[in-house]
Amino acid sequence: MRCLVTGATGYIGGRLAPLLLADGRQVRCLARHAGRLRDVPWAARAEIAEGDLRRPETLPAAFAGVDVAYYLVHSLGQAGFETADREAAVNFADAARAAGVRRIVYLGGPEPKADGELPSAHLQSRAEVGRILLGSGVPTAVLRAAVIIGSGSASFEMLRHLTERLPAMVTPRWVRNRIQPIAVRDVLHYLAGCAALPPQVNRAFDIGGPDVLTFGDMMQRYARVAGLRRRIILPVRPLTPSLSSYWVGLITPVPNAIARPLVESLVHEAVAHEHDIAAYVPDPPGGLTTFDRAVELALVKIRDAQVETRWSTASGPDAPAEPLPSDPKWSGGTAYTDVRERAVHAPAGALWRVIEGVGGENGWYSFPLAWAVRGWLDRLAGGVGLRRGRRDPHRLRVGEALDFWRVEEIVPGELLRLRAEMRLPGRAWLEMRAEPTGDDTSRYVQRAVFLPRGLSGHVYWGAVFPFHAIVFGGMARNIARGAETTPHTSPQPSPSRPTPGR
Repeated sequence: MRCLVTGATGYIGGRLAPLLLADGRQVRCLARHAGRLRDVPWAARAEIAEGDLRRPETLPAAFAGVDVAYYLVHSLGQAGFETADREAAVNFADAARAAGVRRIVYLGGPEPKADGELPSAHLQSRAEVGRILLGSGVPTAVLRAAVIIGSGSASFEMLRHLTERLPAMVTPRWVRNRIQPIAVRDVLHYLAGCAALPPQVNRAFDIGGPDVLTFGDMMQRYARVAGLRRRIILPVRPLTPSLSSYWVGLITPVPNAIARPLVESLVHEAVAHEHDIAAYVPDPPGGLTTFDRAVELALVKIRDAQVETRWSTASGPDAPAEPLPSDPKWSGGTAYTDVRERAVHAPAGALWRVIEGVGGENGWYSFPLAWAVRGWLDRLAGGVGLRRGRRDPHRLRVGEALDFWRVEEIVPGELLRLRAEMRLPGRAWLEMRAEPTGDDTSRYVQRAVFLPRGLSGHVYWGAVFPFHAIVFGGMARNIARGAETTPHTSPQPSPSRPTPGR
């Protein structure tokens, strides 16, 4: 059986693909850029097809010979996501039907209920995608899940940071609404099992865990599992979903653009009204995972740096024909650069370990206050800020988020290129290189590149340029010093190095 997995660079798709491979399925992953799956551990065992669901002409080759097609993409957090998701679903359905695909499997959200509240745009869009796929002429299974609990999920990160950072909080009324969360391992179990559904099954299924809780209950139970004191929660009427999303965006790593549709979805109760899926896909051995157990498993993975995928793994589509800092000639007009070089009295391998360890809890090696202020300004403007952190404290992969950067390229031992995802009047990259100059010496080369957009971009560069000597100069100096004080035989960055700045 050949399975096509869309959204393989995202949170669920990035976990489903290796699970299907382990079950003996042939897996083909559809990605806009194949390079974003280059560094994942299972990529060599899967086919990688380049294509874009918004460009139907790129899809026939990806769908050829496919038995089961998984629709695991969405445009949440992007402007006009409803239109984007509608077009993608129509193109997906048309391509699947034309290729003779035998089964479509889609992971959506809870069905919007007529409970007196206007359904959120997010839930309406999820439901619309489900209707498009069910009407495609290809047998389709729509799995409707509410809050997914697992290391790295957006809902779990929102829950975790709110609970850990606020021992007492004023909350909106929706914290009293009932929710039926489900562990990510159980979601994956059902998704994989749906590949073998009989052809006459063309319907939606509610999936949920064994516990029905309020969001307030979830925070209290998270606190108990994490060893925290009971939280003081005071629901008040004036906190609307819009205000709540700004509050969530400031307290948690989840930016406003994603927090808002998630919060608006919580206005509605999200409880499974049937469990018919069990007639076709039996529950996991040992039963469905309880909420407390799901939290325990997630915290263990976070503690042991074993988080496979995160909500921030997926990235939005890149603007077309944009020059990269590796281009031999700039085609985008003016390009501002800041280049720093340092001789390092340490092997290139030691220097590389420090380079690959930047960001997250390790910090950025210069002027911590400046980085913190830039992160807060970005969050106030609705950006991602610094709180996305790292998936792993020592290792990076192409395509994953690193604070307010995206890893665009890695040449192990040589080059790390980051693309800025903070709010900017232009496009920006940061490159860091380790160049060997001898057995025990090397050179650190750091280059910041900024392509301004309009007059505001030029003004921005002029405004921040005076701080570069402090921020970028200090960064180059401290990274070089960190490499020199890291034991050369250590496979990972040593805690004895100079404390980096955040």
